[in-house]
Amino acid sequence: MDSQTSLRLSRRLFLTSAAIFLTTSASVVHGRTIQQEMPWAPGAADPPAQVRPGPWAFFTSDEAATIEAIVDRLIPPDDHGPGGKDAGCAVFIDRQLAGPYGRSEGLYTRPPFMPGSSTQGYQNPASPAGRYRNGLKALADQVGQSRSGKAFHELTAAEQDKILSALEDGSVKLKDVDAKAFFAMVLQDTQQGFFADPIYGGNRDMAGWKLVGFPGARYDYRDWVERHNESYPLPPVSIMGRADWLSKG
Repeated sequence: MDSQTSLRLSRRLFLTSAAIFLTTSASVVHGRTIQQEMPWAPGAADPPAQVRPGPWAFFTSDEAATIEAIVDRLIPPDDHGPGGKDAGCAVFIDRQLAGPYGRSEGLYTRPPFMPGSSTQGYQNPASPAGRYRNGLKALADQVGQSRSGKAFHELTAAEQDKILSALEDGSVKLKDVDAKAFFAMVLQDTQQGFFADPIYGGNRDMAGWKLVGFPGARYDYRDWVERHNESYPLPPVSIMGRADWLSKG
């Protein structure tokens, strides 16, 4: 028997053995016939936990007052709807910081660390929760020193806007904190809180979705996808449904 024949036989033996192993293994898996029932049990999925009203989960009372004031200046209330505070943006951020996002779960947190571009991912060794804590402390110190001991939430709206603008362009310095990066993080989280599903604590009463005419988590609205410049006629729906769908027993 030449080497080529031996090689073919060895390969055939390997493939045959593998097929026998898979067939034998599969034979011990017992299936079940599905008749007039769903192949899964109710509640078997792992849906997001609904945020409930209650005390702050991450922020201290002083931090919460500052964040509520900030989100209400980033998204101020007007005739079209509530501002960031009444829309629950601060609650959204608080619950996110108390959860996996705040602990940097799912983020790359190993060196080397260097300034990244806007198209790159998270480039910071500190967790979002740590960055908020340090940023709010540095902001409180800076405001206290420059505003005769006042807290940010005690300032007028015009004074708050001036400080936020300075953070945004980097013209104000915070001790051991990148002011521009801190502002950008708070702004992004505020926007997410305003437009995220209400199940996460923000977008209260779907105010953000109503503002832009977004239908929410409706099953199907393909008939309206290409109907540009037309308002969607139905109210938005959350992952949890709508309050007026609940039975009133």
